[in-house]
Amino acid sequence: MPVDGHCHIRIARPSKDLAAAERFWVAGFGLSVVYRAQGGTEPGEHDLLMVGRPEASWHLELVREAARPVMPRPTEEDLLVVYLDEPVPEELVARLEEHGGKRVLSPNPYWNEWGVTIEDPDGYRLVLCRRSWSNA
Repeated sequence: MPVDGHCHIRIARPSKDLAAAERFWVAGFGLSVVYRAQGGTEPGEHDLLMVGRPEASWHLELVREAARPVMPRPTEEDLLVVYLDEPVPEELVARLEEHGGKRVLSPNPYWNEWGVTIEDPDGYRLVLCRRSWSNA
């Protein structure tokens, strides 16, 4: 199958606390739980939380393996950018902060000028960009 604009994308990341991640991404950002699985305590068994929009061709997969936890190691340049094509709603930023997010400045002045950067509970950064994808 060729790679084209219709391929589905899964962004997989380790999480140190799936409950905190779910509060941020679902209650804070407004995504839905697409799938959830409870793992065991044996090596290779892991808890899994997939969040996204049911109609979207992408989702986040957050995993935690109790037997061998992998700690997230994000950098300040590991970004998930969402183009809103409108001003960033302050109530959305406040809700993300209330649900475990932390507003931070980006080392890249572009994101500070055109958006708001929020760290999720695992330290990964979500950029809410007021520009549209077509004029980014």
